[in-house]
Amino acid sequence: HADVGDDQRLADADAPAFLGQQAHGAEVDVDLGQVEDAGHGKAQRSVGGGRQYALRPSPPCCSPQALSTHLLTPAMSGLLDRIRRAGRQPWHRLSPAEARKAYVVGAEVLDLPRAPLPRVQHLSIPGGGGQACPARLYAPSHGRLPVLLYLHGGGFVIGGLETHDSLCRQLALRSGGAVLALDYRLAPEHRFPTAVHDTWAALHWLAGPGAAALGLDGRRIAVGGDSAGGTLATVAALHARDTGLRLALQLLITPGTAAHQDTPSHRLFANGFLLDAANVSWFFDHYIDHHHRSDWRFAPLLADDLDGVAPAWVLLAECDPLVDEGLAYADRLRMAGVP
Repeated sequence: HADVGDDQRLADADAPAFLGQQAHGAEVDVDLGQVEDAGHGKAQRSVGGGRQYALRPSPPCCSPQALSTHLLTPAMSGLLDRIRRAGRQPWHRLSPAEARKAYVVGAEVLDLPRAPLPRVQHLSIPGGGGQACPARLYAPSHGRLPVLLYLHGGGFVIGGLETHDSLCRQLALRSGGAVLALDYRLAPEHRFPTAVHDTWAALHWLAGPGAAALGLDGRRIAVGGDSAGGTLATVAALHARDTGLRLALQLLITPGTAAHQDTPSHRLFANGFLLDAANVSWFFDHYIDHHHRSDWRFAPLLADDLDGVAPAWVLLAECDPLVDEGLAYADRLRMAGVP
């Protein structure tokens, strides 16, 4: 299942797969039934086997302002303009410590208020090498619920339990299941593959004694995350398959899957769309050495095969440098017969 949002929000779709995207993001051929554009109603349908998701005509030039006018809803275009006028310092001009503080301050400005839940529990669970990692459990009831292990975004350098608290509360509230958010260790203090090892250790703990200890259903475990957390979730699903751990779902929200910033969307949205190219480079340079970037634990698109991984729900933002690699990974999942 894969969704695309045109204004960096997520549209509703009943989609088993993406087939491809034109270089300028003007059209996406999608093999799906009903698609709704987040701001412009239903997509146009072609008469072929797939259906054509017509977003906007390709803009005459590639400045952020022109692209905003052509590809974004007025609300999102106005938001980006206000952010530019506010003079917010980009991540790459800050130290990791400064960037983390800034992210905490600004992360929930656009989020819904933190929804009250019957159960919010602060935990410490095993990470890689036996290192304890903070975690937070969110549940809409005290019942024996299925549970989603959630990995936050932030380029492996910033982000944590506080920046994603509202999101995790909404996931629990709206899904009816529990969400266990993991505060995995961050770079540059803990470089690749520390975050991967923390994720794997937490997943195995949850599937072992953890779910029972928390009163949750260890037979119904999912893994999910956004951006860098989406990468970790993708890698966790591959690892679960390889170790015989059965997952109910992998929830991949704008995941990074490629080794390098060399897709058309990385060039098209290099500046002016929040996740600028300089920021992506800053994150990656803090996290991983260049010669390790072809490792599938960083670039799951390079994994040998995807056969037998958990069913996937892939959510992508159209005006995002990561959209092309997300589409490519969704296509590989489809080709491997993954629901």
